[in-house]
Amino acid sequence: MTRIDFHTNVGNSLMYACRLVRKAYQAGQQAVVLAEPARLRAFDEMLWTFSPLDFVPHCMAGSAQAAQTPIVLTADLEQAPHHGVLLNLGAAVPAQFARFERLLEVIGDAPEELASGRERYRFYRDRGYALNNYKQGG
Repeated sequence: MTRIDFHTNVGNSLMYACRLVRKAYQAGQQAVVLAEPARLRAFDEMLWTFSPLDFVPHCMAGSAQAAQTPIVLTADLEQAPHHGVLLNLGAAVPAQFARFERLLEVIGDAPEELASGRERYRFYRDRGYALNNYKQGG
């Protein structure tokens, strides 16, 4: 069964997600980041600039290098080249999340993120998934 971790109260969810994928990369894990196209573009840009001393190799799922790249960004999980860690930055429950060993849900402070995060939390809980909660800040 997929392990599901909720990271809440994170402030800027894209910045927090950058740190999570850096951690996964440094641990030798592959990750797929799912979001709507505009949010993916913003995340892609942030991965290049969030830490001047770190490089996190990443590409879009449609790239010829996707299968060899540790961090893959996509708006469509059908294109995911690996199924280790899924980081969901989208508003909906990923249709194919059960294919992954681990799902990370990152919930920022924006009202729309909080509302969609609560809906996703209830969805997983109501289906019997054990949920791990990591609340940041105070």
